[in-house]
Formats: sequence, C-alpha cells, structure tokens
Amino acid sequence: QVQLVESGGGLVQPGGSLRLSCLASGSTADVDVIGWVRQAPGREREGVACSARSDGMTYYIDSVKGRFTISRDNAKNTVYLQMNNLQPEDTAVYYCATSATYVLVTTPEGESCEFDRWGQGTQVTVSS
Repeated sequence: QVQLVESGGGLVQPGGSLRLSCLASGSTADVDVIGWVRQAPGREREGVACSARSDGMTYYIDSVKGRFTISRDNAKNTVYLQMNNLQPEDTAVYYCATSATYVLVTTPEGESCEFDRWGQGTQVTVSS
C-alpha cells in the first residue's frame, strides 16, 4: 500500500501563490498515476491535476489550466502542485491521490485521472 502525506496548504490572498507537496511512501513502485483532487464545502470531490509516470502525460481541469502546475520528483517520491493566481473559488481541501492504473475520465471540465488512494488532505483558503 501507498501512504501519502500532504503539506503546504494555508491562507493566501487572491492572486497569491502556494505550493503543495505530497510525499509518498510504501509500495510506490506500483504507482503510475499521481495527482491532486480537491473538495470544497458542499461540493463533490474533483480531480485537479494528475501526472502519469508511464507516458509522462499531465492533465489539468479547465479552471486551473495556466495557473496550476503539477510536477513530480520520482527520486524523492514527491509530487508538487504549484498554484498561482489563486482565487476564492480555489478554496478547498486538497488531497494527494494515486492510482496503480492509468484511467482517464471525462468530466465537464475536461479529462481527469481516476484514483484509488488518497491522503488526508491539506486546507487551502483564498481570502482577502
């Protein structure tokens, strides 16, 4: 099994930036896809960005394209989410997530990855 620990959340003003980190441990060799999902109060969890090790592809939902960047350091078993120009609608709990299989799903905001394991999450609050 894979264990995921997120860090880097916090309070930021609109237009600001944050970088989330996720350290994976355990059976990381079984992981192909790693990414981030978020859940805002009263809303369903949604995939935000994901990265596939097998082909190097990355995917973002439309609302974060051009503002968020996902990157992974396989040597450190760490994935990052650089979030720029944050807006109040980005406020949510952000979860690191993984999957051993590479499956894409079509959402109203574009393609996203399926996940089967999640961390405990880190709160991101965007407010003035």
